[in-house]
Amino acid sequence: MNAQSSLSNTVLLDEVVPARAPWMQRLAKGQNLRIVDLEGNQAVDFLMYAADDDAERYSAQDTIAAQGNIFLRSGAVLLSNEGRAMMTLVDTNVAYHDTIGGACSCESNTLRYGHHTKAQHACVDNFLDANARVGRGKRDMVSNINWFMNVPVEADGALGIVDGISAPGLWVDLRAEMDVVVVVSNCPQINNPCNGFNPTPVRMIVSV
Repeated sequence: MNAQSSLSNTVLLDEVVPARAPWMQRLAKGQNLRIVDLEGNQAVDFLMYAADDDAERYSAQDTIAAQGNIFLRSGAVLLSNEGRAMMTLVDTNVAYHDTIGGACSCESNTLRYGHHTKAQHACVDNFLDANARVGRGKRDMVSNINWFMNVPVEADGALGIVDGISAPGLWVDLRAEMDVVVVVSNCPQINNPCNGFNPTPVRMIVSV
């Protein structure tokens, strides 16, 4: 069964986001977004802003506190910094998704992997590129979700970035609970296994 045939709703948009690229889309309340990991083990960094006032945006802190868990599973409600529901994780066939691993940047790459990585394209670059189209800048960056990314927390509190738990064709289904603008970085990271050391395309299907 392919990713679109399992949708019962009317498809409004079906796009493939190239490896390493940004993507941005406005979703009306009640619309659905399916994110498909086409080739497996591809991290998808994800931000949301309220469409009517982008001072309201996704809040990792409120979302984690409300659900009492750092991992996102089916049924999780993604909250804004005003405590309102922005989107619901309606269903996913991946066990869980990360809320705390953050977005790679040239600075974090340099710190973790060496000065030779500073010029490598990163998720922060993608977020800034997409947001600049609508007048948002670095001050509008907040902690993001990492769909399909496996970031276990060790007993001593240390974070690991390990091989993903996704596979080709697995997906995330989200429903907009308000009008939102979704901003995605199809992660370009090649220095850790979050993308299997080989960034690949993902598919975005909007339906109603």
